[in-house]
Order: sequence, then structure tokens, then C-alpha cells
Amino acid sequence: MVSIEVQNASVDFPIFDAKTRSLKKAVLGKVGGKIGTETRVPIIEALHDITLTLNEGDRVALVGHNGAGKSTLLRLLSGIYEPTRGTSKINGKIAPVFDLAVGMDPEISGLENIMIRGLFLGMSRKQMEARVEDISQFTELGDYLHLPLRTYSTGMRVRLALGVVTSIDPEILLLDEGIGAVDAAFMAKARDRLVDLVRRSGMLVFASHSDDLLFELCNTAIWMDEGRVKMHGSLREVLTAYKGRDPFEHMSKETLERLGETL
Repeated sequence: MVSIEVQNASVDFPIFDAKTRSLKKAVLGKVGGKIGTETRVPIIEALHDITLTLNEGDRVALVGHNGAGKSTLLRLLSGIYEPTRGTSKINGKIAPVFDLAVGMDPEISGLENIMIRGLFLGMSRKQMEARVEDISQFTELGDYLHLPLRTYSTGMRVRLALGVVTSIDPEILLLDEGIGAVDAAFMAKARDRLVDLVRRSGMLVFASHSDDLLFELCNTAIWMDEGRVKMHGSLREVLTAYKGRDPFEHMSKETLERLGETL
């Protein structure tokens, strides 16, 4: 059974500078006890006392201002960060999609990057070979797929990366907000694939500032503030509390019609 259970978890980061990293200072600080100067390292508490239980079928939005702890929480849920205090237990295969460019090599071809990116996301070589044709058609990159990635424009790289991301079969899908920051015209084409990706996943946690995408992909939300969970509940209730207004008030008629089946 796919699940993530976090109990009273905190994540701390020590902040080093040139002085605190000095070997001489570290040694002198121990010799005689009074020769060296203060060697304490400042600690930033990025997450504080997080308790969450997520199960198969959950579709969770992460909201909050920049620096609120959304990306750090995603990395805790993925197992990239270990809790400094508390516990985090993950059951299921994780597909962390925090940066569309991660796992892509500018010196090799687009086709080779399809394979590498897929392996990075937990797919087997055989699984990716079966998806190459579909990804190629989706990206519409044609002969460019045989050229090194460094010859691609930014838009072409996004097409390739998004084509790979939306082809995987994750048990636990963790998306950071960067995936919602692609070209609007291409995002419209990719929307159906993204929705299908979420449907295939056992669990979704999605950090984004796009109300449209959150309402299309999620049904509950967590509001992060200063590294803490400030509110956890239905998507509409949390967004209304976070933004101080009903998010539907500023959505276009077309968006509301498209979201009609999911609300």
C-alpha cells in the first residue's frame, strides 16, 4: 500500500561560512580550550514539527509564499532529506520531479536524454524504449532528437523534459512548481498528458502557485508558512484562507467550465 507517514519531523540546515569551515580555527578551538574563538555554527530550521499521513489516492496541493518550506517538505517526503528530529516513513516508488532539467546531459542527443531522464525517474530501460515513439510525437522535435541537447532552445528542452515526465508510471508523484512555469501554448497541449499522469499515480503532492492547475489535479491542500503546516484541509478552503479570497472569483469562464467535472 502506497503511503507516507511523517511524525514530528524537523529539518535543520547548518550555515557555514569561510570562518566556520577553517581547519585552523577548528583545531585551535580545541587546543587549550581558550586559544580559539567561538566555533558554533548557525542553524536554520527549515521545517518544524511536521506531522502528516498521506495514503494512496491522495492528491495534495502545497501552497505558501516563496521560502515557506514547500520545496523542503517535498524533499523530506521523497527521502532526499532525512529529518533532523522525528521520523519519516515512505512506502512506494517515488518519482520526484523538482526540476525539468535534472538528469539531462547537454552533450548527448535528445533521444539519449529520453533514456537517461527516464532511468533517473525510476523507469527501466525496456520501459523507456517502449515510450520513445510516443514521446517523440508529443514533443514534435523531429530530427532535432538526433542532435545534442546544447543545440536546443529553452522551449525545446522543456518540450523534451515534459514529454519524458508525463510518460512515467509513478506510485508516488512529487511535483515542484517549476513544471507549471512552461510556455502557455505548450502547457495547453500538455495538460491532458499531465492529468493522465496524475491519474496513473498512486499519490500526488504538487507545489504550485497556479490555482488552475491545483484545482485540476488536487482535492486537498497543505498551507506551509515559516516551515510549519499552518492549515491542512480541502483545496478550496485552504486556498481561500491563504489568499484571503475565494480563488474562483478570478478564474475565467473557460477555466471554470474545464474544472467543472473535477469540482
